[in-house]
Amino acid sequence: MRLPVPTPTADPLPFEELKERSEETRVSVPLRSDAVARFDALLHELNPDAPRADPDRIQRLANWLVTLPDDTASDVLDRRLHRINELRAMLDDPDWDADDATRSRLEKLLGYIDRDDGLISDHEPLLGLLDDVLLIELAWPAFAEEAEEYRDFSAYRSDEHPAGSGGEQRAAWLQDRLAEIGLLQHQLRVNDSHYVQRGQPEQMFRVG
Repeated sequence: MRLPVPTPTADPLPFEELKERSEETRVSVPLRSDAVARFDALLHELNPDAPRADPDRIQRLANWLVTLPDDTASDVLDRRLHRINELRAMLDDPDWDADDATRSRLEKLLGYIDRDDGLISDHEPLLGLLDDVLLIELAWPAFAEEAEEYRDFSAYRSDEHPAGSGGEQRAAWLQDRLAEIGLLQHQLRVNDSHYVQRGQPEQMFRVG
């Protein structure tokens, strides 16, 4: 069974699901082939398993975005950009120990997001953030697991106020989470054993 690809929000962008040919070009996005090639190269440097970003797909996504009500379209962009703020906080947090490879990929992602002159100029109304959001969406699987761990660690640190250095705080977080998993596994085993016992007759039935 193929597991779903992690996405920054519960409702993925329809990047691969849109029709191969748009019924109507509602907005024209000026995309230079060399700029698209650089965008795609960066995307696959961040996430080698990402689908290819080509001009037709980006154009179809732009057509889809402009059909949405203004509030909905802004929400599509804003919720994904919020996840970038979480990645930025993770990168800047001295208590989190992201490895060098992850840090390098994050810095490249944020470097693109912080540019005004990416694939689409940030000054374009609405569509100016489309390339940033698309990069976040398609690169997200490379960061998803660590981002969720950091979110959980941040919540633990805020709620439990563990003492000590960043390493000691992470060790306390990990120890407590492992203890919770162990307790859950124990409860499942107990429940399973009760179920088996309830399904057995008190005495074996003997014939003859």
